[in-house]
Amino acid sequence: MKTSLFRFISLLLAFICIPFHVVASEPSVVPENSTDPHAPVAKPTKKPVYIEADRIQGYYEQEVEAVGNATLSCGDVTMSAERMKYFQKTDVAEAMGAVRIERPNDVMEGEYLKLNLGTEVGHLEQPTYHMKDGKGRGTGSVLFLEGEDNYRLKKGQYTTCPAGTDDWFVRAKDLRIDNKEQVGTARNASLLFKDVPVLYLPWMNFSFSGKRKSGMLAPVIGNTARSGAEISLPFYWNIAPNVDATLTPRIMSKRGLIFNNEVRFMTRRSWGQVHANILPDDWIENRTRWGVSYKQTHFISNSWRANLDYNKVSDDNFVRDLANNLTLTSRVNLLQRAAATYFGGLGAGGVLNFTAEAQRFQTLQDPRSTFSSPYKRLPQFTLNAVKRNVAGLDLNFFGSWANFSHDSLQDGKRLVLFPNVSMPLHGSFGYVTPKVGLHYTRYDLSSSATSQITKADRTLPIVSLDSGVVFDREMTIRNERFIQTLEPRAFYVYIPFQNQDFLPNFDTAESDFSFAQILTENRFVGNDRINDANQVTLALTSRFIEPRTGMERLRIAVGKQFLFSDRQVILRTQQVTNQNTDFIAAISGRITSTISTDTDVQYDLNGFQNEKIRTGISYRPEIGKVINLGYRFTRDVFEQVDSSIQWPFAANWHGVARINYSLRDDKLLAGLAGFEYRSCCWAFRLVLQRFTTSTQRTSTALFAQLELNGLMDIGINPLRVLQESIPGYTRIN
Repeated sequence: MKTSLFRFISLLLAFICIPFHVVASEPSVVPENSTDPHAPVAKPTKKPVYIEADRIQGYYEQEVEAVGNATLSCGDVTMSAERMKYFQKTDVAEAMGAVRIERPNDVMEGEYLKLNLGTEVGHLEQPTYHMKDGKGRGTGSVLFLEGEDNYRLKKGQYTTCPAGTDDWFVRAKDLRIDNKEQVGTARNASLLFKDVPVLYLPWMNFSFSGKRKSGMLAPVIGNTARSGAEISLPFYWNIAPNVDATLTPRIMSKRGLIFNNEVRFMTRRSWGQVHANILPDDWIENRTRWGVSYKQTHFISNSWRANLDYNKVSDDNFVRDLANNLTLTSRVNLLQRAAATYFGGLGAGGVLNFTAEAQRFQTLQDPRSTFSSPYKRLPQFTLNAVKRNVAGLDLNFFGSWANFSHDSLQDGKRLVLFPNVSMPLHGSFGYVTPKVGLHYTRYDLSSSATSQITKADRTLPIVSLDSGVVFDREMTIRNERFIQTLEPRAFYVYIPFQNQDFLPNFDTAESDFSFAQILTENRFVGNDRINDANQVTLALTSRFIEPRTGMERLRIAVGKQFLFSDRQVILRTQQVTNQNTDFIAAISGRITSTISTDTDVQYDLNGFQNEKIRTGISYRPEIGKVINLGYRFTRDVFEQVDSSIQWPFAANWHGVARINYSLRDDKLLAGLAGFEYRSCCWAFRLVLQRFTTSTQRTSTALFAQLELNGLMDIGINPLRVLQESIPGYTRIN
């Protein structure tokens, strides 16, 4: 441990000694004499000069003196002062006492001004300045005007806080403002927050326009339980208008130095991003660890599109050890996929879609709970074709061929053909849609220790009849007008039983029982199992629609399946296949203007008990205020509560929290607590997060961020964590 601490201190000292430059090279310094308004210049075109004052005197074609409420206008420059002189031969103006100069992008005030009106070169003593549109303001000892839209301050200050509030500011020995490029450059700069220096930079460059710009970003300091204290120095590289990169060396007290790199690019036909992370020497694991993610979408033509999504890490615990948010640490299967897709027409009312892809996964195993990884598809071809209104019929075709391979399970090739035809009959009050199809599947399998079958096929007819009626009426609830619909629906499906136990299972799982699932023909997802069915589903839906906008405010639905014969096709032996099916009810939408819900309930009418409950209620009275309450229950599997909140508890103070708790295991799965403070020109966030990364491992992360409006963010940004943990979270600054 002493060796790790010594290496951490050594690397930290090396970080501190790195010069903090914001761009690759500094611009040259304008010589001091360039601020002399009488310096020789190229012959400018003189603009008319207008002077007003209580008293005006002078010498013809030499000088004009204005005394008392003096104002001078020349082009888009306006000056005012107690006293003013204008020298006609040199085009120079002097102003004394309560001087104010206004230009298109800024306003400056001081006690003495000398300015060449043609070149806009001069200086202002005891200056204050502010940029229009609220982009910044400050003071200095002397302000040197260096031409249109440029000036430089000695012992200058810069802040975006409103006048009278100097909560933070940059203090620099030399501060240059370029209004044309909308950038500021400071030398020997200190950042002060509440009059306390928090950062010193020998040279810094910042943009006050929000435009992309190469340079060092603010250091990120934080702490995680698995990696210890850490500091990052991100560098943003604006390579080209369509390419940029963020290069971030990050030192961790327990693990050493990791390099986190991101590259983004975009062209007229493609976009993509690359993440490459490498830890050359993990002090705990004593090995090199790395991770890479590459995503790209390329539009080959108007009809063809190519996609690449490749993710890989060096070991099973790379993400759990080195990531600091739940979205990353909860990933189990890392996708590796390349695909080409065609979207085209098929005559009038026709659509043709073809996809060729290769896909596999890297499975991150939990040593205490191992499981089998998904099959590889090397390759898979899929074809979908739809042709509408052919002699009153809709023709559909689905076909696929895939080569499935696995390191420990039976390999094989699978061909699926599913042509089907439907005849939609629509009226003003309802519809009836009979449909018939033939599902054919063929397997060419490798022999294995558990099965010697190498050839197998399955042919099943699928018949369904979907029908519904729509009634509607106008109604008023609490002085709000709605159109309420009442939509009874009957859906019948017939598929004969065929024994499928001898078939492999490459990609099939049972759908979660839901209102949408009971109105489908096959309760399985994938093509290795087709359920037998002789059943009818009766459903009733009522919607509340705003007549002015047509927006659906609320939907209430109930449904029940009635089986005319027992189910026999199953995936797991513990599946219930008897004739009794559950009742399901769902409600979603906005109950009031501030309360919304999304709830599904599955109830066992045979045993008179709840099978599944998925419910969530959200209360959002205004921006920055949200309360979410959620409950999930599956009998004999899990029971969880999930609640989150963002709420103000004092002036400018917001609290944030989330709890995801397993009642069945009496265990906290994920927790978050923190607060946010918002001022007029800055915000501070402090968030503590704890979450489970595997069966016996948890991770704790602390996020602290100071956000200075229009300048920089200091610390670890918790916004992504807050947005993922608290549905409806709103950034307060």
